[in-house]
Amino acid sequence: MRNASELSGILTRIDGAGYKAYKDIHGSWSLPPFTLFIDHVQGDPYAAPSRMRLRLDAADAAFPPGTTGTRMRTIACEDFVARVARAEASRHSRPIGTGGGGRIHVDAGGQEILHRTAARVTGEYAELRLSVGLPAQGRRVMGRAAAGILLESVPAAGEVSLFHDSLPLSGLADHIDAAEDHERLAALLPGMGLVAFVADGSLLPRESGISDVPLPDDRAVRFRSPDALRLEVELPHRGPVSGMGVREGVTLIAGGGFHGKSTLLEALSLGIYPHVPGDGRELVASRPDTVKVCAEDGRRVENVNISAFISNLPGGIDTTRFSTENASGSTSQASYIIESVEMGAGAFLIDEDISATNFLIRDARMQRLIAKEKEPITPYIDMVRPLYENHGISTVLVLGGAGDYFDVADTVIAMSDFLPVDVTTRAHEIASEIPTPRLDEGEPLRLDIEGRRPDPRSLDPGKGGKPVIKCRGLTSIQLGRTDIDLWALMQLNDRSQTRAICGYLRLLPRELSSSPGLRDAIEAISGQVEQGGLDALSQYPGEHPGDIAYVRGFEVAGAVNRLRSLGVLDK
Repeated sequence: MRNASELSGILTRIDGAGYKAYKDIHGSWSLPPFTLFIDHVQGDPYAAPSRMRLRLDAADAAFPPGTTGTRMRTIACEDFVARVARAEASRHSRPIGTGGGGRIHVDAGGQEILHRTAARVTGEYAELRLSVGLPAQGRRVMGRAAAGILLESVPAAGEVSLFHDSLPLSGLADHIDAAEDHERLAALLPGMGLVAFVADGSLLPRESGISDVPLPDDRAVRFRSPDALRLEVELPHRGPVSGMGVREGVTLIAGGGFHGKSTLLEALSLGIYPHVPGDGRELVASRPDTVKVCAEDGRRVENVNISAFISNLPGGIDTTRFSTENASGSTSQASYIIESVEMGAGAFLIDEDISATNFLIRDARMQRLIAKEKEPITPYIDMVRPLYENHGISTVLVLGGAGDYFDVADTVIAMSDFLPVDVTTRAHEIASEIPTPRLDEGEPLRLDIEGRRPDPRSLDPGKGGKPVIKCRGLTSIQLGRTDIDLWALMQLNDRSQTRAICGYLRLLPRELSSSPGLRDAIEAISGQVEQGGLDALSQYPGEHPGDIAYVRGFEVAGAVNRLRSLGVLDK
């Protein structure tokens, strides 16, 4: 293995040469106590940055076995290592020359603690994966500046993050404890008959609509459960914790505008992930099969059986195999729900502000004006109880203007100044005092969902003869000649999760060739990830996969279902 002196010599030799001369540094280098792997050297200063790994032997890293004793402890430990490394790398990162030169990046995420590939802590080594912009003047190598980055700045990030004793150990312990407590809390929910739990003292409001960090404590209202809904759980690190249990069945969240209804629903939506200490939502947990659904006017739908909600469309359109290039609000929301049931959803979160009104309810006056035989939509209000009673699928709805839902709700929570009040009894009294004249339009609910099998050829990423699967940001993927719009996948919260979806899309055509349906194919790939780690999703086998994070099958299926070239094979 070549050493630091040789690396410095090469960079000095190629200083001022054409940019492609950087290819000479590809390979592994001994930079005691580290080994630097330069896996990919960018071909142009404006191209994606070079990919590198900094590795330290486990004996030198000296992480105690307890820090990685379980899968969740390992995830939290690696997540913390990446965050510490990112902070140090950003101190050394500065623009040099043209393009992205001089920038050093470690993919460490936001408020969620996710299984990610930016750092590895194993029984053999501790490793950091970095992206580095090799500096250039125009398109000429800046060798001496590159030497400073590779021989000083990159090792500096490893010095503070890959040695256990160099880490802020109380922070590491708190990080692991927060992840384990959330894991335990989520595991307790089914046995308690809950779909979610929100601890007393949680801080749910965010700083702004474009920021996921908590609102400052002096401007926020801490969560406090109503007495009637308060439960206590025992967690491994926090010990006894009290809070509000969101029960299985149908739960309404009501209240005036700007009183915290959607804020609570958003916290439940992201309660599928553990959160970093100090986020305020560390002890908000939802079942992992919880899906937030909305209306998506204009999306494509391919061969989805929405007949439980929509039938008798004009023109004799078959809603048992519904397809459209331009879905309406109601047909898109119905499709979203059925596609999620196909993937095993156990609870839905619905906010009226982003839903199709005619999908949620048809009131008595409208029923009188438009006869049922002229209305193809069976509104959700008439299906929400059969969904739970016949299929075990719970629903939490944010509603401000549809009191008819009082008749079908098990629990009604009113948000007032960001605090919840249990108004279930009063809501049911009002339902008795003012009975709704609307008619139940529901038919016996049949969710005979056959797992659809996408045609593997429709996922072909070929574009101009060259396969293209690219993450274009958090909510967009380019696959071949088409873009997939993911804005409606509201529990997708990290660009590295979108990159993970790209990895699934690369593997799905092969898996679909032997799987009976989409869910089976996604679960087969997820099994490979469980066995081999997230690196299995990398487009760079054996190299640097440092920018991938855990994503659920629901979001993977959501991307497939929104592909405009999607074809579905007949059974």
